[in-house]
Amino acid sequence: MADDLRRIEEALRSSVRTDDEYLTEIASHLILAGGKRLRPVLAVAAALTVADVVPDDVVRGGVSVELVHLGSLYHDDVMDEAETRRGIESVNARWGNLRAILAGDFLLARASEIAASLGTEVAGLLANTIGRLCHGQIGELRTTFDATRTETAYLDSISGKTASLFATACRIGAIVGDLPRPAIDALTDYGHAYGMVFQMADDILDLTATEAQLGKPSGHDLVEGVYTLPVIHALSQGGPAADELRDLLGRPVQGAELDKALSIVRSNGAVRHAIGVARGYAEQASDAARSLGTGPTIDALVAAPHHLLDSLAC
Repeated sequence: MADDLRRIEEALRSSVRTDDEYLTEIASHLILAGGKRLRPVLAVAAALTVADVVPDDVVRGGVSVELVHLGSLYHDDVMDEAETRRGIESVNARWGNLRAILAGDFLLARASEIAASLGTEVAGLLANTIGRLCHGQIGELRTTFDATRTETAYLDSISGKTASLFATACRIGAIVGDLPRPAIDALTDYGHAYGMVFQMADDILDLTATEAQLGKPSGHDLVEGVYTLPVIHALSQGGPAADELRDLLGRPVQGAELDKALSIVRSNGAVRHAIGVARGYAEQASDAARSLGTGPTIDALVAAPHHLLDSLAC
C-alpha cells in the first residue's frame, strides 16, 4: 500500500490548507507529527477487498474519519491539560486552549465538508459517528475516579470513543468503493471489533509497558482516574489485594502509591483476563473478514487485530 499511503498523506495535508497561514499551521500541527493513519488505511483496505485500484474518493472518505480523530485529540488535550502529543508539544501547550478548541472544531468542519461531498449516506454516517464519539467520551468522564465502574460501562465507552471511528472508516471505504451491502455490513463489523481490540491493547500497554517503551510514564490512566478493563477486573476479584487497590483509587495516585497499584493489577491475572476479552473481539474481526472471501487484503485484515495483541505481556 505504499502508493496508497502516499495518497492518504497528501490528501490529509491538503485537507487542512486554508488562505489563513496561521490556521493552517495550527490545524496541520499533529498531521505533520506523523501517525499510522490506521483509519484511512482501513478505508482503503475495505475498497481493496474487491478492487486493485482505489478511487480518490475512497481516500478522501478515509481522510474525513482521520480528521475527526485528530479534532478529538485537540479537544482531549485541552481537557487533559496535556503538554505533549506524539512526541511534540501539544497544540494547547503551544497556542493555548482557545486556539486548540477552535482548530479542533475546524478539523471536524473539514471532515464534515469532505463527507458531504461523498453523498448524503456518508455525511449522515460521519455525523452519527461524531455523536457516538462524544457519547463514549462522556461515558468515560462520568466514571472518572469511580472504582465501581463496570466492564459493561468500559466497553460501551470505548465502543463510542474509539471503535466507532474504525467501523465508520471501513464502512465509508466500502460504500464509496461501491461494495455490495452484505460486504459493507461485514466490513463495518470488522472495523468495530478491530477498534475494540485497538483500544484494549492501548489500555493494557499503559499498565504493563515501561516508560521507555511507551515514550511516556506508565499508569497514566490510573493517574487520570480512568479505570480500564484490567483495573476493573482486579477490583472485581475481591480479597485483600482488591481491597488494597480500592483504597488507593478514587483519587489521583502518584509515586509509591502508583507503583503499588500497578503491581497489584499486573500480578493477579487481570491483564490475562483483559487480553482474553480482547482476543474475543479479535476473533470477531477475523470472522467478519473471512466472510468476504479470500485474497491478500483479506488475509491482512484477518491477521491485523491479532498482531495488536501478540506483543502484550500476559
